[in-house]
Amino acid sequence: AWKALWAYSYDDIDPEHVKAVVAAKQKIKQAQGDNYSNWVLDQLGIQTQFANRVAMGRGLQTPRFHWVPFDDPVLFPGKGLAPGSPDREYFYPRERQLLKRYMDELGVAALPSTLDEYKTRVVTPELEKQKKAGAVAIKFEAAYLRSLDFGPPISQIADADSIYRAAVSGRVPSDQEYLRLQNYLLRYVASEAGRLGMAVHFHTGGGCGSYFDLPGSNPTLLSSLIDDPALRKTTFVLVHGGAQTFSREVSYLLSKPNVYADLSEQTWLLPPRALSVVVRDWLEWYPDKVLYGTDLAPGTPELDWEEVGWIENQTARQALAIALTGMMSDGEINREQVSNILHMVLHDTAAKLYGLQ
Repeated sequence: AWKALWAYSYDDIDPEHVKAVVAAKQKIKQAQGDNYSNWVLDQLGIQTQFANRVAMGRGLQTPRFHWVPFDDPVLFPGKGLAPGSPDREYFYPRERQLLKRYMDELGVAALPSTLDEYKTRVVTPELEKQKKAGAVAIKFEAAYLRSLDFGPPISQIADADSIYRAAVSGRVPSDQEYLRLQNYLLRYVASEAGRLGMAVHFHTGGGCGSYFDLPGSNPTLLSSLIDDPALRKTTFVLVHGGAQTFSREVSYLLSKPNVYADLSEQTWLLPPRALSVVVRDWLEWYPDKVLYGTDLAPGTPELDWEEVGWIENQTARQALAIALTGMMSDGEINREQVSNILHMVLHDTAAKLYGLQ
C-alpha cells in the first residue's frame, strides 16, 4: 500500500523509513486540499464511498461520497436498559448525547411527553432532515448495544406508549419493557426509512471490544423485521455479511426480496482465497444481491484509511476474481456472465439500490 500510494522505496518498516510515508501523505494533503479524499478514491479505483458519520465533513461531497447517518440514538429516549457490560456503559450515554444533539438541531428542547409526539416531533423530522441532507441510507450499529432480536411486532401502541411515558417521566422501565419500546421504535424507523426511500443498514457479525455479544449479532435474528409484511417495502442491507461467522446464514437471507449483503469487514478479516469461498457461495445463489464493500476506518498517521482502503480493495477484487474463475472453470457460468456479475457486484446493484449513477 505504501509503495502504491506514496512511492515508498523501502522493503521494511524501519521507523526512520516510515517517516517518509507520513511526509509524503502530508505533502499530497496540502497539495490537494479539499480534493484529497477524492484523490484517495482515485488511487484506490473506487468511484463512490458511503460515509457512516454523524455529519459529513470538508471534502466529502457528492457524487463521490454519500452520507449514511447513525440512527441508534432515537432508540434511547429517556431512562432505561442497564448497560450490562463496560462497553455498553460507554456507549449508552453517548447515544443519548447524540439524541440530544438531534433534538437541538430540530429545535426540540425536551423529550415529548407521549410516544406519538416523540415520533412526529423527533423521529420522523430527523429522518426527513437526513434525507434532505443527502442520506442514501441509515445505519444501525445496534449489535454493539443490544441483541438484533427485535421480537414480534407490538400490536398495541398503548403498550409502547406507556413504557415511553415511564422512561421520560423518571420511572425507569424494566430492561424487558425498554427493549419492547426499542423494538417498536425500530420498526417505526424502518417503516419511515422505507417511505423516504432510504435503505436500512445493520452491522452484522463480530465487532470490536472485548465484551461484544457475538450471538446477538447473528443476522438471522433480524428475521422478524425482514419478514414483517408491514416492512416489505423497506430494503435491509446486512453490512459485513455476517462477518464470516454467519456468512452461510446470509446466503439464505438473500432469498428475501428486500435483503442485500456486502463484503465489508470480511475484506480485512479474511485473506483473498478464504474470502472467495464466502463470495462464491453468495454468488451461486443470488449474484444480484451482493454488494462490493471495504471497511475503511481511521487509524494511525502511517496506517490510516488510505492504506486500509488499498489493502481491502485488493483483497475484495482478488476474492471476486478467484470465485468467478472457479465458477467458470467448473462450468457454472461463462465468460459473458462473469463480466455481468462483476458489473453487478462492483457497480450496478448498488447504483440501482441507492439511486446512484
